[in-house]
Parts: sequence; structure tokens; C-alpha cells
Amino acid sequence: MTRRAPLPGAAELFRPTTPPKPETRPNVVRGGSPRQKHDTKITVYVSDEELLALEHARLALRAKHGLAVDRGRVVREAIAVLLADLDEYGEESLLVRRLRQENGQ
Repeated sequence: MTRRAPLPGAAELFRPTTPPKPETRPNVVRGGSPRQKHDTKITVYVSDEELLALEHARLALRAKHGLAVDRGRVVREAIAVLLADLDEYGEESLLVRRLRQENGQ
């Protein structure tokens, strides 16, 4: 009989620790994820003016609406709103219209 404690196998060590993400379907109500640990990260470069506007929006949410949120939360919610608008309105969505205007179309 061995005195060594049994160790977990690879399946136990490398198992998923979060539930699987639901599939995204058109016309699904989207919402920005709340402040939590996120598993995926992207880097977005913004101008000084855009960063200042984002910080002003964050401070206005706190001062005028009593919502203490970080910049990441504001960005995630803005993304969710734009994607929901795109799902619902397609060609007439705010995102499509702004991108077309930016490209001179």
C-alpha cells in the first residue's frame, strides 16, 4: 500500500470553471456585462478627447444619476446598445449610418 496522496488528473485540472456562454441570436435583448472578472480582453486605442469624454460621461453618471460605474462598464454597455440597435435595425442602424458617413458613402 502506498502512502502517496492521490493527485487529480488532467481532466480535473483543466476542466472549464465557467458555464458555457449562450449563443447570440438576432433580436436578443443585449445588455452590458456588470463589473465582474472577464475572461476575454481587447485593447482599444482612443484619442485624448475620446478618453476625456468617456471620463466626463462616467462622472456625469455618478453626479447626476447616482451610478458609480467604471469606464469599462460604460464601454461594455455602449457596445451592447449599439449591437442591439444593429440587430434590430440592420441597414438603418445608428452604427451602419455612422460608419457609412465616416467612409463618405
